[in-house]
Amino acid sequence: MKRLLDDFRNSDRLLTLFTALSALFGAMLIVSLQRAGTYNYLRPQLIAAAIGTAAAFVTAQADYRIMVRKWYFFAIAAAVLAGSVFLFGMRVSGTDDTAWVSLPFGITIQPSEFIKPCFIITFTRHLSVLKRKSILNKPWSVLSLLLHAAVPVAVIHLQGDDGTALVFGLVFVIMSVFGGIKLRYFAALGGAAAAGLPFVWHYLMNESQRNRLLALFDSGSTAMADYAYQQYQGRLSLANGGAYGAGWFQGQRVAAGIVPEQENDFILTVAGEELGFIGCIAIMALLFTVMLLIILNSKNALTNEGSLLCAGAFAVIAAQTALNMGMVLGILPVIGVTLPLFSAGGSSLIGTQICIGLVQSVRIHRY
Repeated sequence: MKRLLDDFRNSDRLLTLFTALSALFGAMLIVSLQRAGTYNYLRPQLIAAAIGTAAAFVTAQADYRIMVRKWYFFAIAAAVLAGSVFLFGMRVSGTDDTAWVSLPFGITIQPSEFIKPCFIITFTRHLSVLKRKSILNKPWSVLSLLLHAAVPVAVIHLQGDDGTALVFGLVFVIMSVFGGIKLRYFAALGGAAAAGLPFVWHYLMNESQRNRLLALFDSGSTAMADYAYQQYQGRLSLANGGAYGAGWFQGQRVAAGIVPEQENDFILTVAGEELGFIGCIAIMALLFTVMLLIILNSKNALTNEGSLLCAGAFAVIAAQTALNMGMVLGILPVIGVTLPLFSAGGSSLIGTQICIGLVQSVRIHRY
């Protein structure tokens, strides 16, 4: 008991507080949008929050240095999770990708959400070994890091979940920057990506994905009506809220369920209509504070591995937040990325909490 109390004192209590406030804010929005249908999104969200809290606690108690040294266990876990989708994968309502696995008692999970913390650990190990050997910025070392990241990106792309694949790509970039990879490599990678755009457009993107992108630039097109309907309705809900919103439980569009997937990827529109611009700013402030606290833990970590683990957790939350908000605001196409800690979705919530647990492990085990 004394050790648990000491660990609590040594943990980042502000990070715990703002993580909890974000999850509670999300639950509050979910309570309101329940009026739109008969499915109870709140119950699985609360169960997931309890499981995620326990998982974060266990992760925080484990010594992060041992986790990084035993990276191969997490690599195996990631491979099993990815393989389960190809063997038992299924689609859920409102999606067009096969990225979920059904469990007993009607439970579905999205394995890619649990691959994220596994990737953070294995990539931390990779970066730290290269840095310790003073070969981090050798061309073949950078290529090995690129191949490391390409594995989950390719696997998840094959599942049809390109939004999550993009998150992994951004996590790779952010962790590599934190790790000390020189910018010239990113310039070369950006040039290669630009040169490969025609190939991606014609051979990797399907018609639906191309139309979603085209709809952003042609508001009068058929593509807009067919593929950007969700964004259009989402922006109307945000505009309806004005500065202060209609009030909690007072949003008529929320009650009617006009915005598809408002409980998940478009939960920001619920806040926009009912709590207005102020409510959206509050969400952004909470997530920004969580990210800032993670960065401070990264800077104060005693080891390179600890700093990189925190950078990975920051990268997951920052990438998902940027992609989700860009998607809702119509800056990016709809790519199916949740708003961390706010969107309904047990796998997303638990996965994010585990990432927070990694940060707490770094904080606790510096004493």
